[in-house]
Amino acid sequence: MSQEWNIRSRGHVCSFCQKPLVDRAPVVSALKESADGYERFDCHPECWKTADRDWEPFSQWDGVYFAPVKEEKKEPLKKEDAGEILRQLITLDDPAMKNVVYVLAVMHERSKILGERDAKEQPDHTIIRVYEHRKTGESFIVLDPRLRLENLSSVQQEVLALLSGTKTLGEVSSAEESQSDAEQAAPPETETTA
Repeated sequence: MSQEWNIRSRGHVCSFCQKPLVDRAPVVSALKESADGYERFDCHPECWKTADRDWEPFSQWDGVYFAPVKEEKKEPLKKEDAGEILRQLITLDDPAMKNVVYVLAVMHERSKILGERDAKEQPDHTIIRVYEHRKTGESFIVLDPRLRLENLSSVQQEVLALLSGTKTLGEVSSAEESQSDAEQAAPPETETTA
């Protein structure tokens, strides 16, 4: 599949019976993998159990449906900026930004904004992680780049530069792409003897 990540919004009606989902009631969410990406299903638990399906979900989880509410008060600017940057990066679908996307997703998970719902190892040994936004119910499909510890510091610096506004998405993307090219071109380390 060419998409390494994307966002799928929570539905407000059952994907099977088309009746509205009930505020604070149990809901089953699932992702179906297709040639075009992922299709999200949100449904009443009884509909999930009884629905005729000729497919197995890529990912499935139980949750609680929260009806959308009007904006009460704004979260601190930094969290909003981080969330908007994550959404922009996922929408851009730029493979050079996979490390930054992953660090932002983990940052949101640690802040309890996102919750990891599933992790699937792919045939090429990459890992796709499925996160769900705790308030909006959106699902975020994020490629785990398996960052190496020695690369983490530079990725964190790029994320901080984006959050502080000292670098644009384009500047960070160029830096990430250059670093990736340099890592691939570097000769393997050899042992030296004294």
